[in-house]
Amino acid sequence: MKFAPSWSTISRARESVFREELIEKLRIEGIYRKEAARVLATLIRLLGSFDLAEEAAQEAFTAALEQWTVQGVPQQPCAWLISTGRHKALDLLRRQTRFESRAGELRRLAELEQASAGSAAEMESNVPEDDRLRLIFTCCHPALAMEAQVALTLRTLCGLTTEEIARGFLVPVATMAQRVVRAKQKIRDARIPYGVPAEKDLGERLDAVLLVVYLVFNEGYAASSGDALVRRELCAEAIRLGRLVCELLPQRPEARALLALMLLHDSRRDARTSADGQIILLDEQDRSRWCSDQIAEGLELIESALRSGTAGSYALQAAIAAVHARATRAEDTDWRQIVALYDLLIRLNPSPVIELNRAAAVAMADGPARGLQLLDNILASGELQGYYLLPAARGDMLRRLARWTESSAAYREALTLARNEAEK
Repeated sequence: MKFAPSWSTISRARESVFREELIEKLRIEGIYRKEAARVLATLIRLLGSFDLAEEAAQEAFTAALEQWTVQGVPQQPCAWLISTGRHKALDLLRRQTRFESRAGELRRLAELEQASAGSAAEMESNVPEDDRLRLIFTCCHPALAMEAQVALTLRTLCGLTTEEIARGFLVPVATMAQRVVRAKQKIRDARIPYGVPAEKDLGERLDAVLLVVYLVFNEGYAASSGDALVRRELCAEAIRLGRLVCELLPQRPEARALLALMLLHDSRRDARTSADGQIILLDEQDRSRWCSDQIAEGLELIESALRSGTAGSYALQAAIAAVHARATRAEDTDWRQIVALYDLLIRLNPSPVIELNRAAAVAMADGPARGLQLLDNILASGELQGYYLLPAARGDMLRRLARWTESSAAYREALTLARNEAEK
């Protein structure tokens, strides 16, 4: 005699199926996070269009979500996504040319169909690893304005939406959308090559790539305006980009140095603000809350970068951050070593902001009177007029010298100049 299954048995079966589907969807989401940039980069190379590649990649991942939850994830998911994206692009172009008989679109369709004649097996075994590197250098081409480089890099390599990028940089969505559109148009109209520059040009172009990554991290680490001091998503994306550059250009020590610098700074993230969002200064932070894993990785990276050759700007900055990271207590910080590193950094990269940071280090090593003298020299030069950290630093040193009236005036000036609410 057969018995009908109980409701509890059916419920357990449904729960098991639901759990398996959820696990599969989470696995697909993991593949998306890992492979999205590589899929998009390769489709841009194959299709010759940012917009078409983005649409095709989106369609490919949608198809994957529908098919893989039923059929399982293929052995080479990235190759499957690229192949599917290429076919989706063909379908999109066919639909366009059905309604718009434009010669250019028809020619592009013919070229793509010819390129698609290769066997699926060939595609499965040949997913170019350097397409992401090509895409980084395309997004960071010097013909593009810096804000366009940043926006396009976050849009294509990090997969952030236009809304997320606009929110991160506190600009209207329409403004950020225009930056992305204009950057793509510039690449198309100026025929900017989709490739890695020649070895003789690599140094200069790599500088632009690293600067874009650094700018993204800086905006996340110390937001220029708004309520929050730290925008964690921008820091995380910058670190992810830094890892990608190191992975694709392992022979470049400055890339490792920049990654080290970001990791060492980001290691203090949880200790930099209180529960209500107020800033906690470096010497007052609970160092047990610093991330030891990030510190260990950052120290290993900077030591490797310094062993590889001449120390550049990022390496010296990372070396300064490493001195802070090694001090278990604020009073254990080797300020004289930090001053010496700033001396090297100023010789390599003269900057009034670096001079300001050096003056703060001198004040810790030799006393506030000497630091204040250096700050007054910077103030007299007029180079940091309107930069709130200069009067803020003067206010701190004047306070330590018990010059209360002058200190109060300096702090009031800093307050009028600061735009970030946490800094205020």
